[in-house]
Amino acid sequence: MLVKRILTALVGIPLSVLVVVQGGWLFVAAVTALTLCAWHEWRGICSAAAIEIPQMAGGAFLLLLLGCAWQGNGRELYAITSFAALAVMSLAVLGRARYSLQTAAFTCLGALYIGAGFSHLVLLRFLSGAVNVELFGSFVAAGAVYLGIAFLGIWSSDTMAFFVGRQWGRHKLSPSISPGKTVEGFIGGLLCCVALTIYLGQVWLGLSAFSAAGLGVLIGLTAPLGDLAESALKRFAGVKDSGTLFPGHGGVLDRFDSVLFAVPVVYYYIQAVAG
Repeated sequence: MLVKRILTALVGIPLSVLVVVQGGWLFVAAVTALTLCAWHEWRGICSAAAIEIPQMAGGAFLLLLLGCAWQGNGRELYAITSFAALAVMSLAVLGRARYSLQTAAFTCLGALYIGAGFSHLVLLRFLSGAVNVELFGSFVAAGAVYLGIAFLGIWSSDTMAFFVGRQWGRHKLSPSISPGKTVEGFIGGLLCCVALTIYLGQVWLGLSAFSAAGLGVLIGLTAPLGDLAESALKRFAGVKDSGTLFPGHGGVLDRFDSVLFAVPVVYYYIQAVAG
């Protein structure tokens, strides 16, 4: 298992950097593929809990959200989400056999959970800004830098939480959802994330130490919350992993659970502070 995790990381990390830095249609295509895979996993998890989710309706809704995000129409995401939720819930209320109230609720929840997270991934990547970061001999777009800080903050929080929790963890953070997580690990991950974000925020974005620390706190809080949310979902359905796309790591939702919660927060914080 450990060998698989290492090999997957050795391939996945450089590939991810390339896709994020390159941007354009390549980035959108990659995010779209991940989104559709995540929707497939969501349907599988719900199916394990005896909740059947319609595939085409949800997939079409997610593609519409990603299209709006690619065009930079962030405000339209709210309108589309509201109308889609109303449509699905209306079908349930009208008594359609395929759309029970439970089916409608989990369809809306999955579309919001997956669609909002991945759409903001696109919005953040194409967000403009005055940053001046050189990578491999060329300057990197502002959106790639924003994503880089988000990913590094999430990674530092998760990694430090693991090591601190393993060494000094005594108090369970959420024993009913994730018995392995500890309060000590959470605090260690949060402090590491804040420290790294203060440095990167000042060097890459030109933020004040206070503003950069605020960004680090938000990432350090929302990333583990996303992890716990997906763990709660898997416990509800009685499954170990959301999928098997990444050998040794699980599925898309297993790997992007923290990202789906943290990236939207980073997007709006960057707009408010560095916009």
